[in-house]
Amino acid sequence: MPEFMLEILSEEIPSCSQKRAADALKRLICSGLALSGLIVADRACAFVTPRRLVLMITDLPIFSPFICKERRGPHVNSSGESLEGFLKANGITRAQAEIRQTPKGAFYFALMEQKGTMMATLLKQVVESTLADFPWSRSMRWGPTHERWIRPIRRILCLFEERIVPVRFAGVEASNVSEGHRFLAPAVFSVRDFRCYQQNLRNAYVILDPAERVHRIRQQAEWIAAAEGLTVRKDESLFAEISGLVEWPMILIGKIEKKFMSLPKEVIITVMRVYQKTLALLEADDTLAPNFLVVSNTETADNGRSIISGNERVLQARLADAQFFWEQDRCQPLQHWGSKLTERVFHARLGTVADKVERMRKLAAVVAEYMPTANLALVDRAVLLAKADLATGMVGEFPELQGVMGRCYALRDGERSEVYNAIAEHYRPLGQSDFCPSAPVSVCVALVDRIDTLIGFWTLSEKPTGSKDPLALRRAVLTGIRIIIENKLRIPLIIVFKKAAALYHSTESLNVHSLFVFFTARLKAHLQEKGVRHDIIAAVLESGQDDDLVRLSSRVDALAHFIDTQDGINLLRAHRRAMSIVRREQQKNRVAYNREPVDVNLLGESVECALESQLVIVRKNCNDAIKKERFCDALRILSQLRVPIDNFFECVKINCDNKRLKENRLKLLSRVGTVMGTVADFAKIKG
Repeated sequence: MPEFMLEILSEEIPSCSQKRAADALKRLICSGLALSGLIVADRACAFVTPRRLVLMITDLPIFSPFICKERRGPHVNSSGESLEGFLKANGITRAQAEIRQTPKGAFYFALMEQKGTMMATLLKQVVESTLADFPWSRSMRWGPTHERWIRPIRRILCLFEERIVPVRFAGVEASNVSEGHRFLAPAVFSVRDFRCYQQNLRNAYVILDPAERVHRIRQQAEWIAAAEGLTVRKDESLFAEISGLVEWPMILIGKIEKKFMSLPKEVIITVMRVYQKTLALLEADDTLAPNFLVVSNTETADNGRSIISGNERVLQARLADAQFFWEQDRCQPLQHWGSKLTERVFHARLGTVADKVERMRKLAAVVAEYMPTANLALVDRAVLLAKADLATGMVGEFPELQGVMGRCYALRDGERSEVYNAIAEHYRPLGQSDFCPSAPVSVCVALVDRIDTLIGFWTLSEKPTGSKDPLALRRAVLTGIRIIIENKLRIPLIIVFKKAAALYHSTESLNVHSLFVFFTARLKAHLQEKGVRHDIIAAVLESGQDDDLVRLSSRVDALAHFIDTQDGINLLRAHRRAMSIVRREQQKNRVAYNREPVDVNLLGESVECALESQLVIVRKNCNDAIKKERFCDALRILSQLRVPIDNFFECVKINCDNKRLKENRLKLLSRVGTVMGTVADFAKIKG
């Protein structure tokens, strides 16, 4: 069956946006085809280079499939206006509507047939729609066009069955030609299919697959380093970033002047990594070598000497700046620079960084109460110095070194290891793959920094909305959750939030509960990333107001394990049967049976008495297990209800003629949900 391929050739796409763009191109086009009944995601491959976005889909049919869709309309006894609106919305007449019986009664149905479309026509529509609505975080217009793209588009290649699909976007019409490397092979070439395209690109000095470019960079780097008796410093994210800067990677080695090697290695590595995108090299003893690797996007007649020389000059200038600030900053102790924080604004409505530090010191004393292993004096000292390096010349010039330089200066000043490590680590974790601080002082400083920031912006009602989060508050919450859970901190968050809010002396009342709800929403995301089912998470997190994240996480883990056992399955079935009966009768009679106690004098059947006595025993034992945080034991205790519930259903007629007896039995069944609800809301568990 024929294949489809699409290439959008543009000016250079920022490396940080490339993978997300390739994923979006594949997702959107596959979703567009799925609307016409074509499920092709498993046959689609997306690629990206600095100048091109590429999608290839194999085994597409010539025509899209015939689709018959149906939509349910109003009940047959509904008003005429409802029926007329339904008919008009679906473009049918009353005679064309079909009446069907369902478990909920007779309803009108609309049947709509969608005939197959020529695939080339469908692809044109889907591609143009995708390009018009492409989700770039930032985009631009150029020339006379009104369409937007991240960079100006130069060519569009779009083929199906080796023929041009007449896509048009941003003033560019699709063709069957592309071009190679900007410098080494800029000539155009024609394309028949994806195999031909990929081979022509390689002949034109373009490696299409990002993974292959990363492999080539790593392999060349290791060869060159080994020839010098060195090794390449591990930095996977930098390898990935560099692969997004080059289409034909060539590795060259340069030198660092010895006079700069006295700088802290963190400074040299950061300057090379952030500003030069060059790879650091290590000696046999893991010390930093006076060399670096630069990845070039071209080959030169002088074997790269001019490229090496240019990188060495730029690196020398940056390291000279770093050396100047290093010498200037060391003229004063770190605490001196902390006194300069009164001149730095944290937020126009939240005061200076010095104000933030004072709030953090007071809040740290509160948080340290829940961390017996944290030395309060060292915590206070670490908080006092944590932000001091923001006022130094080095961090002013190289902001990426915040925390790192504070550690260097504190170490030089003779501060305790717990203090200078906390200065560097309180910014951690920076992301999902970053490590989480574990030393008590570091953990305390990291946590109070995030809580103070969150409370401050909640006071200003600056909360994330939709996908927008310019202040990175979601990341602050997620990293805060990791700090708490990975270090098993037993902290009552609502109490801490209230004390943190009091430090702002705001005239507006802060809804602390809304911040905790935001925390639990991020906790759900954190647990789902670990593979826990969303319904199990909801069953625990929405069943009460527990603000201990460690305890909540333990309850979720226990429930997730229990619900997959036979006891868990059986108990869930019994709960559903009981609650469905109670819910139905409550809706019918408008009575809340769980608000009134069971009348034990009306329990005439032995199985009723057995269920009542078992509920009393299970509730007591379950509460005892929960108090001791033995959640697996609590769930095993709940499973003891299964047999008496089954016996109750087998031997007792709930809907009997005696109204008082019926209501009492419904109250008894309602107690099943109440007792089980002490552990989790089983009604939220699906499957």
